[in-house]
Amino acid sequence: MAMHESRVALVTGGAGSIGRRICRRLAEAGAHVVVVDQSDRARAYAAELTADGLKAEGLVCDVSDEAAVATLAQDVKARHGKVDILVNNAGIVLRKEGTKVPALALSLEDWSRVLAVNLTGAFLFVRAFVPAMTQAGWGRVINMSSMGGRVGSRINGMHYSASKAGLIGMSRTLALEVSRAGVTVNVIAPGRILTDMNQAEGTSDQLIDTFIPAGRLGTPEEVAACAFYLASDEASYVTGAILDINGGWYMP
Repeated sequence: MAMHESRVALVTGGAGSIGRRICRRLAEAGAHVVVVDQSDRARAYAAELTADGLKAEGLVCDVSDEAAVATLAQDVKARHGKVDILVNNAGIVLRKEGTKVPALALSLEDWSRVLAVNLTGAFLFVRAFVPAMTQAGWGRVINMSSMGGRVGSRINGMHYSASKAGLIGMSRTLALEVSRAGVTVNVIAPGRILTDMNQAEGTSDQLIDTFIPAGRLGTPEEVAACAFYLASDEASYVTGAILDINGGWYMP
């Protein structure tokens, strides 16, 4: 499925495990992809895409920094005039590998930092780019939540679950307001996916056998395929939806 060659897509957290696959899938379909990440990995991955003959650029930005987001938005609009597809994929988990974050031991500093990146960051990018989508009469917003935002997570912590649940509420309210302008707003809520961090930590066969009817973990490519569908013209009647990708672990 091809995408109109004039489409500009911006993906935050674009150099992470899932973000990389989303960027590549959109670029391979013909979009110009702006890879946004907190480090020079953004530029490095964009260089990989351009080396493969795809249209991409990398920008470094702390998504929780209002001034930095405003500067980035000004830069992108100056060069491209618009962003058609916004994927808010940036997210952090403040815990050490193999540990849990007890709710009652959570510090205000960690709570604030996780919400700033995972939730406020998405708000800042929505505020920066969605008004132009409504004026153009076409746009796609895809917010990356998590199964933790659906059912909670004792492993990733109360702050992480709150931020991911907040994305759902934000997305549905935004969908109510902008859908008649041709802008769809949807949420992807992945379960256990084979990201770099999950591969480093490992997942027990017992957990998979007990909780995941599909009998395996998901892949970043499967998440990217769902994001691509939501970004396409074919998904024009899909808005305010939550797409659960968890192998049957959670069935609402």
